[in-house]
Amino acid sequence: MTDTSYRKKQISMRHIPQLEDVSAVKAAFNRHLHQTVVKDRHVATTLDFYKTIAHTVRDQMVGKWIRTQQHYYTEDPKRVYYLSMEYLMGRSLTNAMVNLGIDSEIEEALYELGLDLEELQEEEEDAGLGNGGLGRLAACFLDSMATLGMSAYGYGLRYEHGIFTQKIENGYQVEQPDEWLQFGNCWELGRPEYTIPIKWYGHVGPDGWKDCQQVLAMAYDYPIPGYNNSTVNTMRLWAAKSAKGFDLSYFNHGDYIRAVLDRTNAENISRVLYPNDNQLEGKELRLKQEYLMVSASVQDIVRRYKSYKSHFGGERRSSFDQFHEKVAIQLNDTHPALAIPELMRIFMDEEHLPWAQAWGICCKTFAYTNHTLLPEALERWPVAMLEHILPRHLQIIYEINAQHLKAVLEKWPNDIDRMRRLSIVEEVPEKRINMAYLAVVGSHAVNGVAAIHSQLLVQTMFKDFHEMFPDRFQNKTNGITPRRWLRQCNPALSDAISDKLGSNSWITHLDELKKLIPFQDDTVFLKTLHRLKKENKVRFAEYLEQTCGFKINVDSMFDCQVKRIHEYKRQMLNALHIITLYNRIKQDPDLNMVPRTIMIGGKAAPGYHTAKKIIKLINSVAQVVNNDPIVGDRLKVLFLENYRVSLAEKVIPATDLSEQISLAGTEASGTGNMKFMANGALTIGTLDGANIEMMEEMGENNIFIFGMTVDEVTALRHKGYNPKEYYEANPELKKAIDQIHSGFFCPEQADLFHDLTYHLLNHDTYCLLADYAAYIKCQDQVSIAYEDQKRWLKMCLHNIASVGKFSSDRTILEYTKDIWHAPTSVNPTLPNQPLDSPLPAKEGAAKDKELHREHRVIKEPHKGAVVKNSVLADGQF
Repeated sequence: MTDTSYRKKQISMRHIPQLEDVSAVKAAFNRHLHQTVVKDRHVATTLDFYKTIAHTVRDQMVGKWIRTQQHYYTEDPKRVYYLSMEYLMGRSLTNAMVNLGIDSEIEEALYELGLDLEELQEEEEDAGLGNGGLGRLAACFLDSMATLGMSAYGYGLRYEHGIFTQKIENGYQVEQPDEWLQFGNCWELGRPEYTIPIKWYGHVGPDGWKDCQQVLAMAYDYPIPGYNNSTVNTMRLWAAKSAKGFDLSYFNHGDYIRAVLDRTNAENISRVLYPNDNQLEGKELRLKQEYLMVSASVQDIVRRYKSYKSHFGGERRSSFDQFHEKVAIQLNDTHPALAIPELMRIFMDEEHLPWAQAWGICCKTFAYTNHTLLPEALERWPVAMLEHILPRHLQIIYEINAQHLKAVLEKWPNDIDRMRRLSIVEEVPEKRINMAYLAVVGSHAVNGVAAIHSQLLVQTMFKDFHEMFPDRFQNKTNGITPRRWLRQCNPALSDAISDKLGSNSWITHLDELKKLIPFQDDTVFLKTLHRLKKENKVRFAEYLEQTCGFKINVDSMFDCQVKRIHEYKRQMLNALHIITLYNRIKQDPDLNMVPRTIMIGGKAAPGYHTAKKIIKLINSVAQVVNNDPIVGDRLKVLFLENYRVSLAEKVIPATDLSEQISLAGTEASGTGNMKFMANGALTIGTLDGANIEMMEEMGENNIFIFGMTVDEVTALRHKGYNPKEYYEANPELKKAIDQIHSGFFCPEQADLFHDLTYHLLNHDTYCLLADYAAYIKCQDQVSIAYEDQKRWLKMCLHNIASVGKFSSDRTILEYTKDIWHAPTSVNPTLPNQPLDSPLPAKEGAAKDKELHREHRVIKEPHKGAVVKNSVLADGQF
């Protein structure tokens, strides 16, 4: 061993102090306050204290993080790569504390230092990386993969501004920038050495794809700690950077704007999540976002595959025969579907594989998750746009389609209509590429996210593809991580469950909650559930009063519908129920009813006019109801502004009734329904998405189901649905719609909601009027059940006890068994092994070769461009 090698041995993770007790936490906190944040206690703000404790906690992850990646590098297990345009991560501090098992020590240390953990938690911004259930599911999956010890990575985009911060002004949604990175992010680690060139535009000729423009994608890594194990996985997000940088020549000539124009244009690509795509420019930006994410990710995946050196010091992988045995790529909906032609481009243009071999590997590598039954939600890119921005990929897609249709024709000779239905390229109303069809053709497995959703996929949207590839389709019902959605957000209930079961092993084996069912007649335990729910309601009521000045009756039923604002989710049906209750009180001022506080929250897409109008209607109704002295505390309505993960963690434990009222056959699965269920809220819902499986698990007597089935909806539409018939036949419904139409709830602009009532009476796409009577009747049954608190609490217990199936751990294990075929329980730290002890040696391994590094120069093809060398680590990351 050389002298240099011996001295480098002193650079060791062994010297990272571990938080073994409260005094160690306090010492680490003091060190970070003075040396990292560079403040003392006299001038430090609450934000400074938050950053200090965040760095203190992060210290406990870095050793495990490095060790995990070292282990993956040496053992070379099959890796799972999850590609998603959204990750709705929420806050990281408490999640990291819980998963690392140091939450008690941290809280006690802060108390001894005179600081309040909850106050510091409020300083952390929600990571603005997602919007709805798709992104939150991805976050749950990353948590489960780390907890199960899987060699897994999440890939996405590092949006500078997230989707938007929602403000309600005069009842209207107003979008403001989500400045979640304004004060930095303690949890991310910039990796400029992993900067990858991304090409677009140009043209394709005999000598390849030429005259391209180029931007760079820079990696930012986030640690994903598993619960109570030694695994810390990586979420890698890409930020767009200019390949040209600052142009000094323009600056010196006084053209200051043009001097930074290239940088601004490049960085705009990852500036905002989901730009408004009502305009052509928005559509092009969206396409560039998706391609930048998949191109950088696929290039990074190929680099990592090639970098493995057998028996340390061996040759880099040059054959791709094992690629699908070492790599599994999961496409989270159609947004990352461009990864399929991108991998084909790399295989053929850069690795020089023949088409047949490249396509065979590609199909064995990719799997696709569909998240919607709404045809309009499936991405279709105009051929003209693809030809302009990604001409090489369009060429590859055409060839994929040609080979695919050739196989179709062999199976069904002369069936031209079937060929048209199965074609990836649509001809009307304009020539477009159907990205869902591309994902199906290019994947070896396609799954829906609830049993009914998967069934409907093969019966409707993908019927022809199912006939073509009958073994390709399967179901993987969604799940939620119990770490965040029970252990973290409802610690008192978690402790009560652990005390009753005698252990906390349910946190990683959620089906153990079934053991609670024998306690359904345990009066003491039911009273405990009641007390804990009341405490959560009081806590949330205090939060609302502090943040928005709204006082609510904590003895009322908390009736909650929180999700994206969309017509198919039927917030409008909820509004009709509110108006109906209001009218009943006005008609009978002495009406004895169960008091309700109805809370609705969610964001509408900036360009979605109808959804934004529904928000205005809800707030207008709330203004009338909340200020009517006759109503009093019997009915209150509140729109929860800027609904996000951290707000969900407060409202879900406090909720009594969860509204899951989409039209049957429209919601793929839903995961909010599972979170409410885990926290003891009862569900009123339709036979849609995962509601059906929830009912099967808990029993029909423990959920409130109403409305048409999928078959009944189909039959109604086939017969010819006339919403006016329902309007004329139901006096309460008619009165409610007439009030909306007449301007009763918005007298200053009487015609404001005419477009909503016109659509209800003449189209009613999601059959609100057809389901209205059943919904109102079911809500009346809810009130009756709530008055019988013993019955209600038994139902709550059955909900909690039956949530085991809906753990994302179960979902991931099913993906692993049926789709990815990747190992679980890979423990990167062997028992009693120090973090920096030598890695298990392979036969013939050379000493001191843990890290192999390769220097690669990113070559900028455009004259005058300046790009620094990128050092790509062949090792851990």
